[in-house]
Amino acid sequence: MSSALIKNVTDATFEGEVLQSAQPVLVDYWAVWCGPCKQISPLLDELAEDAAYKGRVVVAKMNVDENRVVPSKYGIRGIPTLMIFKDGKLSATKVGAVTKAQLTAFVDSNL
Repeated sequence: MSSALIKNVTDATFEGEVLQSAQPVLVDYWAVWCGPCKQISPLLDELAEDAAYKGRVVVAKMNVDENRVVPSKYGIRGIPTLMIFKDGKLSATKVGAVTKAQLTAFVDSNL
């Protein structure tokens, strides 16, 4: 994770950081060994640092190898999986690597 603006969430912090967030949260479920996860990581950094999204969405990452409870609860079977949570509820899911245009369209359509 290169951007300081991306939150690293765990099974223990998920409820407070994601479900109780006042802002929508984009969660990236990933793993160190996942090639497509590495592909989209710079795009997530760009999104987190983009002035157009500041105050509108929080970007978070969850390592599925280190955290098993939350990914299991939300049925994560393939990574990367992107989920947007609003008001404590899952509102949208996208599985697989995405382009920058697909990522911004996914976020924009779900904010």
